[in-house]
Amino acid sequence: MFWRSVVGKLWFTILLLVSVVLSILMALLLQFFERYHVNEAELQLMNHAEMIATILEEYSDKDQALATISKVAQSFDMKVVILDNDEHWYSSEGSTTVNVPISTFYDDPVLSQVFTGEDRVVSQGDFPFIEDGVEIHSEIMVVGRTVQIAGTDQSAVFLYRSLQAIEKTTSETKRIIYFSAGIAIVLTTIFAFFLSSRITAPLRKMRQAALEMTKGNYDTKIPILTIDEIGQLAIAFNRMGRELNRNITALNQEKEQLSRILSSMADGVITLDRKGRIMVTNPLAERFIQAWYYEQGMNIKVVEDLPQAIKVLFQQVVVLECEQFTEIDVQGRSWVIMMTPLYDEKFVRGAVAVLRDVTEERRHDKLRKDFIANVSHELRTPISMLQGYSEAIIDDIPQSEEEKKDIAQIIYEESLRMGRLVNELLDLARMEAGHVELQREEIAVEDFSKRIIRKFKGLAKEEGIQLALDIVEGTGIATFDPDRIEQVLTNLIHNAIRHTENGGEVTLAVDSSKQDIRFDIIDTGSGIPEEDLPFVFERFYKADKARTRGRSSGTGLGLAIAKNIVDSHNGHISVHSKINEGTTFSFALPRFVED
Repeated sequence: MFWRSVVGKLWFTILLLVSVVLSILMALLLQFFERYHVNEAELQLMNHAEMIATILEEYSDKDQALATISKVAQSFDMKVVILDNDEHWYSSEGSTTVNVPISTFYDDPVLSQVFTGEDRVVSQGDFPFIEDGVEIHSEIMVVGRTVQIAGTDQSAVFLYRSLQAIEKTTSETKRIIYFSAGIAIVLTTIFAFFLSSRITAPLRKMRQAALEMTKGNYDTKIPILTIDEIGQLAIAFNRMGRELNRNITALNQEKEQLSRILSSMADGVITLDRKGRIMVTNPLAERFIQAWYYEQGMNIKVVEDLPQAIKVLFQQVVVLECEQFTEIDVQGRSWVIMMTPLYDEKFVRGAVAVLRDVTEERRHDKLRKDFIANVSHELRTPISMLQGYSEAIIDDIPQSEEEKKDIAQIIYEESLRMGRLVNELLDLARMEAGHVELQREEIAVEDFSKRIIRKFKGLAKEEGIQLALDIVEGTGIATFDPDRIEQVLTNLIHNAIRHTENGGEVTLAVDSSKQDIRFDIIDTGSGIPEEDLPFVFERFYKADKARTRGRSSGTGLGLAIAKNIVDSHNGHISVHSKINEGTTFSFALPRFVED
């Protein structure tokens, strides 16, 4: 991992560069010093040769000249060979240089040039010599110079010395160079590591800050220690963090705003990608899809696919690239789906579907139609009777006064029935529109209940029904509109008496608590079929379908009015019944209500 880091790469690059430079420099220095030592040795030998030649040429006393040459050779650790025709002379005293055979000077192609006209010659190499009868080879340097000695034709002086001294000097020079190179490498390593660490320290801090940003900590700051490129990078990084923080905050706010808008929408929203997969939904759309899956027998919690109707609509939108509509029924609710394409410049990248629950609109339409039909049906009977009996009077069909009086009574009763129907419709319309104001008063519940019972004593006696009041002691005072609650009790008790056979019982039970007052109207009548119970509070609904509409039948609006009155008091009304066992209507009102 070290070699993959910036520190390792930078350190290795600097070290490699310095190593290459040092290697080239070492090679050049070694070559230079080796050549320098050889040239120095050659120049020194040549100078000595010049000096010895001068001694030989200038000294008149040959022995004195040779003695002087011997001292010079001994002082400079070199060997001197003087060839004078067939004679030769070695300066061997105190010299460590081996004796080269005389034949070498004549046989060597370079050295022998002294005898053929060359003034000076230089040669170095592996020259053989005999020591203790064994031929030994040694690296030596030889210089030669012609000498003008009186009485001789071919005279020359040769100086040679072993190259071991040069090799020792060269080795010492190499050792110094190698040592210096090693120190340079070590120092370079330390410097490169230090430099790369200083350079990469801010980068490591930036990396740590970047990791913190990936965790959502956009307030992370990098300290600015320098004003160079790394410092400028740190400034740019901090600026980027601030911009990211601002943009992320703005995106989160927009996302939350969009989420709030979607979740609070009364319509369902589904966003689809190019392949028709669900991207975004709001709660209403999720409930729609869950309901659709449940209806198909696939009750799953995670929405993974689309209903087939939406898939077909999506394909149409992609192909036609325009809005498409459809309407489907799911779990008893009606939905209108409008889908619009989403564009990515020129291409359709998906679609957005808006789902609107139109169940209430459809129900209201049905209620409106049913209302018109029911009102027409309710009015048709009294109008027909009024019309028929009026025609009978016009045609002088009734002859006696008693018949005329009966017809007039029927016309009067039917007109009253039509008036009650119209008044109840107006009352119900005002209640549902919220135009009826309640006149709440503090009422003694016990006295109020007894007055209601006294009101129906005569009717119950005529029908042969026992009417009773069962009230708990200490019901105390309650706040409500006495006229409206009396209207509710009148309607419920009258219905109970009307649907109870002769000899039956109707009971008004009153119970109370600290919070509310409860009224139960209990009868022992014919009861209401179980399938009709959920609809008894709807307008014009009559459980007794077989009953002939006549003077004894109701308008079908009394229970709807009673429910609206109880609801306006913030109360609750309900019904329980069994066929041939009786019915109980119950409603509860808050004891005290603040306006």
